[in-house]
Amino acid sequence: MPIFQLNDTIEFPHPDQAEDNGLLAVGGDLSVPRLLSAYSQGIFPWYSENEPPLWWFTDPRLVIFPHEFHISKRLARTLRNTDFRTTIDADFSQIIKSCAAIRIQKDEGTWISPEMTEAYIALHHEGYAHSVECWQGDKLAGGLYGVQIGNVFFGESMFTKISNASKVALVALMEYVREQNIQLIDCQMTTSHLLSFGAREISGAKFSSLLKRCIRAPSKITNS
Repeated sequence: MPIFQLNDTIEFPHPDQAEDNGLLAVGGDLSVPRLLSAYSQGIFPWYSENEPPLWWFTDPRLVIFPHEFHISKRLARTLRNTDFRTTIDADFSQIIKSCAAIRIQKDEGTWISPEMTEAYIALHHEGYAHSVECWQGDKLAGGLYGVQIGNVFFGESMFTKISNASKVALVALMEYVREQNIQLIDCQMTTSHLLSFGAREISGAKFSSLLKRCIRAPSKITNS
């Protein structure tokens, strides 16, 4: 199956035309309108610096239904006894930059290039991308960020500098999504870490169907 080459028109092939590995299209840009169009169809960018944008639709798809989210007894004890505090959208740019920096420090490589960073900060300024910060005192200990459209939150990346900080941020995200009446969290890639919190795989077709239904609600939130 051919990989679709995007042009200046903000248009994507149908997700069911993705390769077995999830690759759907190449090219285009990371403008706010294109990113919103992509996420609305369950498509996301993931590529290395100095490459053209690569666009993916993974099948099966890892998701979290908020009512299925659960934490371990050990983490529950940590939450009761922790001196961590969490905030929402207090420092989005630092969160996304830290997500990239931690991976580079660990020699893991990162898709969060300067171009990606700039694009998601623009999404944040438009009210669609959000961050959860986890602090210990005045030090940023961990956090995560993602994109919200309608009643769907698309998780992008998380990091931790102090043990358990990213887990605390994830619990804070769940409080946020319940307040926002978010019905579906897209995790994109399957990891044992997320499975331990109640995430599960569903088919790409089911994901697309849920996405259409959940994304209809207004989602743009003005950042204060």
